[in-house]
Amino acid sequence: MSISDAFHIYDTTLRDGAQQEGLNLSVHDKLAIARHLDDLGVGFIEGGWPGANPKDTEFFRRVHEEITFKNATFVAFGATRRPNVKAADDLLLRALQDSQAPVVTLVAKSHDRHVDLALKTNLDENLRMVKESVEFLRAGGQRVFLDAEHFFDGYRSNRAYALEVIRTAAEAGADVIALCDTNGGMLPDELSQIVHEVLTASSARLGIHCHNDTGCAIANSLAAVAAGATHVQGTLNGYGERTGNADLVSIIANLELKKHQQVLPVGALREAFRISHAVAEVTNVSPSARQPYVGVSAFAHKAGLHASAIKVDPAFYQHEDPESVGNDMRMLVSEMAGRASIELKSQELGVDLGSDKEVVSRVVARVKDLESQGYTFEAADASFELLLHEEINGHPIKFFTVENWETTVERIEDDSITSKAVVRLRANDLTFTSVGTGNGPVNAIDTAMRSGLSTIYPELSKLELVDYKVRILEGRLGTGAVTRVLVETSDGDGEWSTIGVHENVIAASAMALEDALTYGLLRQGRKPE
Repeated sequence: MSISDAFHIYDTTLRDGAQQEGLNLSVHDKLAIARHLDDLGVGFIEGGWPGANPKDTEFFRRVHEEITFKNATFVAFGATRRPNVKAADDLLLRALQDSQAPVVTLVAKSHDRHVDLALKTNLDENLRMVKESVEFLRAGGQRVFLDAEHFFDGYRSNRAYALEVIRTAAEAGADVIALCDTNGGMLPDELSQIVHEVLTASSARLGIHCHNDTGCAIANSLAAVAAGATHVQGTLNGYGERTGNADLVSIIANLELKKHQQVLPVGALREAFRISHAVAEVTNVSPSARQPYVGVSAFAHKAGLHASAIKVDPAFYQHEDPESVGNDMRMLVSEMAGRASIELKSQELGVDLGSDKEVVSRVVARVKDLESQGYTFEAADASFELLLHEEINGHPIKFFTVENWETTVERIEDDSITSKAVVRLRANDLTFTSVGTGNGPVNAIDTAMRSGLSTIYPELSKLELVDYKVRILEGRLGTGAVTRVLVETSDGDGEWSTIGVHENVIAASAMALEDALTYGLLRQGRKPE
């Protein structure tokens, strides 16, 4: 068997993770996250519930049009048919069939009390719902997984019925039945014992889906694997409702580094840090510095006894090599900190650092200084690449210079809002002024810059601002709030992200836009001034 089928890493960030309080994903966000998850090498990406809401329906359509997955299989999520309705007549079940997803995950009730009170039907009808729904989708050529909702609570309430749900699903053709600790109340020893009992009592292939309400979601998932589960569901960074879901990053790292079980494509784990933080930027949820393996503090050490020992042997105070997950060891006053990640990232971006070791040292020092000001380059590869070129060449890449800009926002009598920007630019030894309007000052500056430069650089007409995110960083450097802006730009052939940081949100935006246009011209093969 291939890795993806012998053992499943199944991501549900885009569905279960999106239920986290304060996390709202646009269709564009979901497409970006799906690409990152595929880069990580997960086996399955659960996209959501097609037909249940317009956003998920559009997302499924755009996935099929815009994404060719290298590693992952795309999964649609839904429920078994409604009580007393034929499977073929259930509109949501038909939407799953029409989704073109090669795999469908169905959620089913396995707790007798939920069947009675939530579904308002009888136990036998629930079993028929499971059987007929699985058979209906299988008959259409789709692979079917089943999420046995509230399984562990249901097993304690009525062991025989919970097991009958498992048997029914397996006999109907479900490839995997994931046992769900929906309320997150299990502990590892109890959960492991139940998984063992279920495997003994049935021939079904089992998976695990854990929530973190006891703080044991990762431990519970690993306990289930130790007991025989071969399918693990979770979310990137542990996103999810209440206290979240099992964090797939930690699960994968523990399986590969501690259990020596290869569950991702070889070498993919080294992308974990970058992808974890890139997705955090997309979700606009600040990453936890203390997140195992990929938190910025995961391999950080203060000066003193620890730092002295680590200079002799890093293993004295580190359980793993941080490079194994793409992270860095951080020590106070250590010129080596971050060198490896800079070199690896430069290789990935195709930038030759040459033989001058001082270049890497300068880049490390520059990145540290910029990060202290509020910059972060995990989700701004284009800005980082421009920084690399600047340190290699001794001067920044310049196609043009923004000498001055001014914006105004006006509300007129009909309550409509108009934004205007006036930008003074210099390019090809010419200085000129350009005017642009937009639905906001940032859009107006973007329009003014591109329209003004288009006579010299007609390639800029292809560029389009496709995403814009703002994060307020409180109390940086003991001052007031600092604004970090992330801009994503497309030329139709690819997308790139740039960053700007300033106390003023418009100034931060202008910085990010200037990088975006500069990088766009570099992509087009233009030679800088």
